[in-house]
Amino acid sequence: MTQQGKVVAVTGASGYVGTKLLERLEQEPGLRKLVAFDVKPPPVPFHNIAVYRKDVSQPIDDELNDQGATTLVHLAFNPRRGANRREVAAVREENLETLRSVMASCVRARVGHLIYLSSHTVYGAHSDNPVPISDDAPMRAPPDFPYGYDKHLCELALEEFAQAQEEIKITILRSCIVLGHGAENFVTKAFFRPWLLGVLDYNPALQFVYDDDLARVMSIIIQREIPGTFNVAGDGVVYYREMAKIIKSKLINLPPFLAYPLAQLSWKLHLQRDSTSRGLDLVRWPIVMSTGKLHKATGYRFWHTALESLTAFANSAYLYRDPVPF
Repeated sequence: MTQQGKVVAVTGASGYVGTKLLERLEQEPGLRKLVAFDVKPPPVPFHNIAVYRKDVSQPIDDELNDQGATTLVHLAFNPRRGANRREVAAVREENLETLRSVMASCVRARVGHLIYLSSHTVYGAHSDNPVPISDDAPMRAPPDFPYGYDKHLCELALEEFAQAQEEIKITILRSCIVLGHGAENFVTKAFFRPWLLGVLDYNPALQFVYDDDLARVMSIIIQREIPGTFNVAGDGVVYYREMAKIIKSKLINLPPFLAYPLAQLSWKLHLQRDSTSRGLDLVRWPIVMSTGKLHKATGYRFWHTALESLTAFANSAYLYRDPVPF
């Protein structure tokens, strides 16, 4: 398969990362065509693209066949955290069934390369996490942290799929928080607030990746058909307290025996709907990833550091559009 013949399909194409990826791929002369799947229309115009307003939990093999798709990037994912166990289970099943439907469509349409955007949270925030965590470290996302656990389960489904469909190359990208000018998504709304709750005596290192850097990495992997599982993060780290200053957020540090009950109470009272007390684990125990495997496989060197990514976001007009208690 040559680079000249590639037709790249993207699910969740109208989202933040999907839009950035399409903008990058549109500039690549070797790609023949782009195919976008999303229930929403693209937020910006693109050239040489077929757009399908469709929920990809339904089969898309007819559309993939019609366009001659050779590669598919699966970004469609529901990050919403349910208000109770029933809703959490429903969202989890939705994400898994959507992935299974997309995988089945790839088989029927003979797509040769499937790329999945996962998350650093599949490793789980634990006191014994190695620093840095390598790509072959076990996934330990706790079930009561739905975002990371759902990504964990999706990765397991992809592993089974890869064993059954050896002719399809599988790439999994475990990305840290994606930032840049105008970043606005589930993670930024949950993580960046006018008030931040911290845990006394803890100041974890955080990683960020600039949106254009992530798009460039994905473009390289698409063009070179690089399979495997890779950590993705910009160079350097930003510490939690430093981040609070940069985004001009009031940091409230409490001992664990107060911070955890307060976070859980605010969740139960619907003062915030982003995370239960489990989210505080992320501000105690860092998930700092090694990116050596990615650098070796792609040769890519990130244009922006973690600090530059955060600063670009902090300077955007989206910060604190919807204030919450903390």
